[in-house]
Amino acid sequence: MKKQIMVIGLGQFGMGLVKTLSRKNVDVVAIDTDEKKIQMASVYVAEAYCMDGTQEEALATLKPRYRDVCICATGDQSKEAAIISTALLKQMGAKRVIARANDELHARILKLVGADEVINPEWEFGAKFANRIVNEDILGEMSLGEDLVVTELKVPREFFGKSLIDLNLRKRFEVTIVAVRNSATGLVHLPQPNDAMQQGDVMIVVSTHICISKMLSETRR
Repeated sequence: MKKQIMVIGLGQFGMGLVKTLSRKNVDVVAIDTDEKKIQMASVYVAEAYCMDGTQEEALATLKPRYRDVCICATGDQSKEAAIISTALLKQMGAKRVIARANDELHARILKLVGADEVINPEWEFGAKFANRIVNEDILGEMSLGEDLVVTELKVPREFFGKSLIDLNLRKRFEVTIVAVRNSATGLVHLPQPNDAMQQGDVMIVVSTHICISKMLSETRR
């Protein structure tokens, strides 16, 4: 059975969500007060409604309690609307509500009214981009919670020709290599303890931001 996802608010973030979700074999219901945005979204989603997500009676007709995830993406348009929509969704029995915040105070209020998760795409992108600026070896990151991240990075020069046993990264830095992309073949494989790191290889590791930064800092000394 397909996942049922509701997205309220079709700004840049919300529209990007519905476009991407529509390619993930899920049923998406899109809501916005702008008829033009609804027309754009209707190309991608199962259902699109021009309505106000802060209006209780209108929102109730879409039965949020039956949706697997309800996403309130109106944070960039109206803080008040995001708070009201989030509160209404929880009152109507929505299983999981994800809300977009503009700032830290907004995030705290959204949590107080029932949001299961609060996000701010600009903060997250800014943090990841800052890490890439400071550490040029980092190619990309994906969060695994509040602290843990999956990081894709170039194998540092100091690692060339050394095996995982030689590097002992888990004990030294609390960094775990989960995969390696081979420089010659471009293929991703699970590394073996005696595999030697080669120039041009890319490591996929799991750790914290602090541990990754510490490892890269010490390997450059």
